[in-house]
Amino acid sequence: MTNRRHFITRMLGLLGLAGLAGKASPVEAAAENFEVAKSEAEWKKILTPAQFNVLRKEGTERPYTSPLNDEKRSGLFHCAGCDLPIYSSKTKYESGTGWPSFWAPLDNAVGTKIDRGFLMTRTEVHCRRCGGHLGHVFDDGPKPTGKRHCLNGVALKFEPGTGELSG
Repeated sequence: MTNRRHFITRMLGLLGLAGLAGKASPVEAAAENFEVAKSEAEWKKILTPAQFNVLRKEGTERPYTSPLNDEKRSGLFHCAGCDLPIYSSKTKYESGTGWPSFWAPLDNAVGTKIDRGFLMTRTEVHCRRCGGHLGHVFDDGPKPTGKRHCLNGVALKFEPGTGELSG
């Protein structure tokens, strides 16, 4: 039997609604003071259109489209907007949702806020340094946290290595 998460993921993909998420309200970066702050024009110069849609407009990439979903090497996943290391490969796991998933971020790497889009309440996760939208956090992940940080691969850059910060 298909569980609720898989059903919703499949329906979003089939209906094309995942791509419509970019029509949601933009990241409220102006309301918060982030270390990295740029104008919309500056973000558009350094990000691809897909990255801009997700990171700055809270869009969602289609499931199963990111090569990072299948990334198995040790290393760190960085914010594609400001290059802050935010997740270790040591906390990545296969959630079956079609998006890269992690059970915990690195310390002091992300922030959260309530997202009431798509007629539901979720917890949005964003880069704590630039405010870029990364994805959402759910309470159906594995031990030890029970959390599933379900992220847009286009919002991330992967740096192979040990999966831990040096220094």
